[in-house]
Amino acid sequence: IFCTAPAQAEEGVALAIVYDTSGSMSEAVRDSSGKRSPKYKIANRALEAIARQLQAYAGKPGEGAQRKIQAGLFTFDGSGTRAAVPFGPLDAPAMIEWARRFSSPGSGTPLGNAVRTAGDTVLKSTLSRKHVLVITDGMNTIGPDPAAVLPSLKKQAESKQAALGVHFVAFDVNASVFNSVKKQGATVLGA
Repeated sequence: IFCTAPAQAEEGVALAIVYDTSGSMSEAVRDSSGKRSPKYKIANRALEAIARQLQAYAGKPGEGAQRKIQAGLFTFDGSGTRAAVPFGPLDAPAMIEWARRFSSPGSGTPLGNAVRTAGDTVLKSTLSRKHVLVITDGMNTIGPDPAAVLPSLKKQAESKQAALGVHFVAFDVNASVFNSVKKQGATVLGA
């Protein structure tokens, strides 16, 4: 989902990560070594790698030019979407710590509502590049499907003259589950 960024936007990246904490993430699948591992453990490793890459991209204080990144980590439970790491200046250590501690998937999956919350959050940022990254097995079980919320996020981005990218890291799920979001411009990568 793309649109031109307004001239007054501040250079930087606003990123909201949606991490699927639903019960289906406890199912075991083959990992990169060929061994069976729960999806959430693979997702935890992916989240850690993403946080480290964001930190490397941002640069270290006092070591040359730093890039501005705002980020937050969103999860869900029976009561809705919540910020596991609040949206604000990148806090990669907090994301890594959350990933190392998370070990109990068990909620339903309001994936569309979480994508809406994450999208609304990054669209409020003054930074020029806005992205939502979803780490999931794609099994939406509560509320609207992610494909149903993308058109309203696209309209919201257009009204703000903003650019919004939506990306899915999909675990052990038939790629056709994501056809509807791909048709709307979302990026889908298998894991």
